[in-house]
Amino acid sequence: MDLPVLILVGPWVAAASFLKKIASNKIKSIQIHLYGSLAKTGKGHGTDIAVILGLSGFNIETIDVEKINDYITEIKTTQRLLLNGKDAIPFNPTTDIEFIYKNHPKHPNALTFSATLDSNKTIEETFYSIGGGFILQDGFVEPEPEFTIPYPIQNEKDISSYIEKSGLSIAEIVLKNELTWKNEKLIQSDLNHLWQVMLKCMFRGSHTTGTLPGGLFVKRRAAGINNDLLHGHISKDINEWIARIKLTKPSFSNVIKWVSCFALAVNEENGFF
Repeated sequence: MDLPVLILVGPWVAAASFLKKIASNKIKSIQIHLYGSLAKTGKGHGTDIAVILGLSGFNIETIDVEKINDYITEIKTTQRLLLNGKDAIPFNPTTDIEFIYKNHPKHPNALTFSATLDSNKTIEETFYSIGGGFILQDGFVEPEPEFTIPYPIQNEKDISSYIEKSGLSIAEIVLKNELTWKNEKLIQSDLNHLWQVMLKCMFRGSHTTGTLPGGLFVKRRAAGINNDLLHGHISKDINEWIARIKLTKPSFSNVIKWVSCFALAVNEENGFF
């Protein structure tokens, strides 16, 4: 089984949120119901994997992606899941994760967790995956924000207006907004973290061959472009890879090829067909 670096974040976050909800209870079993788009693209987008890892207590930012395959294989083989990495419950992904291809009445990207306690009482929560790793819980009313950003943006006209009136660049406008709830040191730290994640994604995608998960057997292309541009040189780590890239001829043609390579690498690690 070939698994991606990043799978659907929303369902993983929802599973972690439900885990907190049931933390103080003695759980006998858990079932997950995936609705609409989460069911139709579920296996291709790794939605079933996401909810399993979330319930297992793995942190989406720190999990060792190279071991995801082993974690899932063990759960499928033993038909046993460790809730939050501690409490073992029987769990068969084939029967305990249900793919419901009709939309949930309230949202096209919905999933419901249902936990049966030792007392036979049931705790059930529904979440909606709204994109970008964000979720909404059914019945939750979001409070009014406690702050106001200096440059609220709804569309591109707002951005153009702010640039014209303030003389700031887009990056400077975004920074001003971010400073509303974070200091500059934390913002820079977060940006550096995101860059490292992207860099690892590009490296992995540029060195992984085979076909994409999802059932259509789409061939990976980034590794082939990387191999051609580096004339078959194999890099043992990211630093060596970057050093070799810097030694390639900086022609317009090569630059375009590298941009395509990086874009495909990220797409192949995070997009599914």
